[in-house]
Amino acid sequence: MSGERRPSLQAVLFVCSLNAVRSPMAEALCRTRYGRQIYVDSAGLQKGDRDPFMLAVLREIGIEFESDQPHVLEEVDYEGVDLVIALSPEAHARARTMLRATAVELLHWPIPDATQAGGTREQRLHAYREVRDRLDRLIREEIGGRLKARVSE
Repeated sequence: MSGERRPSLQAVLFVCSLNAVRSPMAEALCRTRYGRQIYVDSAGLQKGDRDPFMLAVLREIGIEFESDQPHVLEEVDYEGVDLVIALSPEAHARARTMLRATAVELLHWPIPDATQAGGTREQRLHAYREVRDRLDRLIREEIGGRLKARVSE
């Protein structure tokens, strides 16, 4: 993070291609950590079903997310958030276009698509765990860092 002063963080939106793996996983992780301090949501460019491997690796760390429904970007108030985090190249390109005339900050976290992992069930779960752990680290660093800075101001 640079030394520039950023506006206070109140709402975050995670966006990916289908709102099936990366963005709902990021939403669940961020909401679990910081949901009492900020509003957190997710959306996809297209609507997909929640991925069972994604749900399984979240349950491994005590997060139940089955009741949350997938959204497409056009269904959410993306202009009403402070920060949009795109998790796929396609989502980044679309969000950049949609947010061009807004004050919403856009970040791109290029997260691998765990659905492309092959192999055994355990090998596939390992790929999902890597995505989960990477997202959790980025969320703690970026979102947690901003929230800590907000408290110390």
